[in-house]
Formats: sequence, C-alpha cells, structure tokens
Amino acid sequence: MYPVLCLPMQQTVQCIRFCLHEYIVMRIWAVANQKGGVGKTTTTVTMGGVLAHNKSRTLLIDLDPHGSLSSYLGLDPESVESGVYQLFQRQPTGEQPRLSGLIHDTQFENLFLLPASTAMVTLERRLGSQNGMGLTLQRALHDHHLDFDHIIIDCPPVMGLLMINALVSCEHVIIPVQTEHLAIKGMERMLRSMKMIQTSLDTDLAYTLLPTMYDRRTLACRESLQHLRYGYNNHLADGLIPIDTRLRDASHAGYPLSHMPGNS
Repeated sequence: MYPVLCLPMQQTVQCIRFCLHEYIVMRIWAVANQKGGVGKTTTTVTMGGVLAHNKSRTLLIDLDPHGSLSSYLGLDPESVESGVYQLFQRQPTGEQPRLSGLIHDTQFENLFLLPASTAMVTLERRLGSQNGMGLTLQRALHDHHLDFDHIIIDCPPVMGLLMINALVSCEHVIIPVQTEHLAIKGMERMLRSMKMIQTSLDTDLAYTLLPTMYDRRTLACRESLQHLRYGYNNHLADGLIPIDTRLRDASHAGYPLSHMPGNS
C-alpha cells in the first residue's frame, strides 16, 4: 500500500512541474548541494517521475555512495553489481565500459536508473588524482548513443570526484535549499564551489535554487525564504517544497510522488 497524495505532496509535484516547464529544453540536470538532508533525492525522484509520467524517457543517475536514490527505487547499494562504480573501471583494453550495459529498468514506465553501490566510496581515494577522471560521466553520456529525453543526476553532499563529474556533465543545476539558516550557509558554500569550477573549466553553470522543507508557521523558515528572495531572486524557483512528514511514507513505498493515487 502507498499513501493517497495529500495537498502538500500535490504542492511538491506542482512546484517541480513549474521548474521543469521553465527549463524543459535542458536535457541533463544535476541535483546538488554540499549539505545533506535538504531533499536532493526526493527532488530527483519527483523530477524523474513527472517527466516519465509525461512520456519522456528519463534516466536517473545515483552518484551518491550512500545510494539513497537507488534504495528509493528498490535496489540495495550493498549488492549492486552493475552501475556507477563499474563505469569508472577501465576494461583490459583500456576502454570505458558502455553506459547502456549498466542501466537498470525500474517498475515505472519510461523511468530508468544507473544505480550507486557502496563500493563507490573508494573511487575518490583511488582515482581522484588521475587526470581526466572528472570527465568520466561526461564522456559516457556523450560518446554512447543513449535513447533518453532527459537525464537527472543525484549528487553526493561532498565536493569531490563524483560531484565534479555531475557538474561537468549537466546543463543546469537544481540546488534544493532547506529554508533554515545553516542550510543557506551550505548553499552559499555550494555556489562558491561552483564558481571555482566555472573558472577552472571556463564554462557557465546555470542553476536554480529550490526552497524545501518550508513551514510557514515558523519565523525561521519565513525569514530564510525572505533572505533567498532578497539575495537570489533571479535564481529562485517559482514555488517551494513544503515540509510534510508523509513524504517519508512515499519514499518507504518506493513511488515517485507523480505516480501516487490522487495525483493528476
């Protein structure tokens, strides 16, 4: 059983739809923040669910060694044998594995997954200093023909090899920001890190800030949202994600919010 979609859940789906409508021409998104627990995985799954529900073939990529996205969609990161980790392993010929052979179906039509595994925690130590490893995902996405309309990357909460792969590969960054003081400080660190990457690679990283876990009853949330509107209005999403403990029920059920009963 999974829960009937309640009003806050509907608001979450609508907010994601607004974001996607504004940037629908983008093919590859990264959902990133250097602070954990701000709603990255929920945002990734909801974006993917909305696109898949609208008949767009959508690939979700789990770059977080904790594997929350993979777990959400029914895979155990402890036992995944084909996924992101294998993508970073060179074959005896020196060639990169084909991405298409590492992708998993999900139970949802038009929604596919490149899963994480716990072995990914070793990648930074083993490969982080090797030249060109920050471009591994970008090469895989561009070198191999992939029949997907959209690709969404769920990032780890650490600026390192995996996060750099995501930022280099994407066309637009969605930054979920919990509406509280420390989360905004984390967001600002993320923006500084992105600026350093832009300078290093001589590229532009377009981004949207998505307020999450908003509770209008609390002064802290209201003031945090006001701070975002005052300082970052040009990058702020049209809408926000309200706080709702029943989102955890959706995660437990393993269903994107767009696929819940009562959603249209």
